[in-house]
Amino acid sequence: MAEKQKDQRQQEPQQSVIAKALVTGFTAGILWSGLGAIAYYFNFTEVSPASFIFRSFWQTDWTGTWLAEVLAVLIVGILSLGTALIYYLLLKKRNGMWPGVFYGIGLWAIVYFLLTPIFPAIPAFMELNSDTWVTTGCLFILYGVFIGYSISYEYREFNETVNSYSNQGRV
Repeated sequence: MAEKQKDQRQQEPQQSVIAKALVTGFTAGILWSGLGAIAYYFNFTEVSPASFIFRSFWQTDWTGTWLAEVLAVLIVGILSLGTALIYYLLLKKRNGMWPGVFYGIGLWAIVYFLLTPIFPAIPAFMELNSDTWVTTGCLFILYGVFIGYSISYEYREFNETVNSYSNQGRV
């Protein structure tokens, strides 16, 4: 049975941990910004992905359409590759939920406190309502936990597999 599992692992193409981290980042960006667009649609928040990506730079009719939201979600997925890479470089060895929670809170603070002047369509933090604070804060925390758990899990699994293969010859 163990021999069959070993053969099965060898047949599967090995994907590097960093490649899996990038896939995780893209997936997280699509998932959580998509939920942010849905939250905007149901008026849980005053901002949406399109508010950051398109409405801040173009004041045209199409930026208020569903197409703008879908394109903004895809762009956030691409931008999320960078945040996943940063997490991989800095925090991949940290286990548990808390590194991801703090990473999400940090990203939320950067976006809503430091980057708000870059986005004129986004009101200042104190001008946003409490629903927006809570909804976006929770989405960023969930985003951070998703990225954190996934990347640290893949990193740990890869290292355990490598260590088990290197120790098999020693009996």
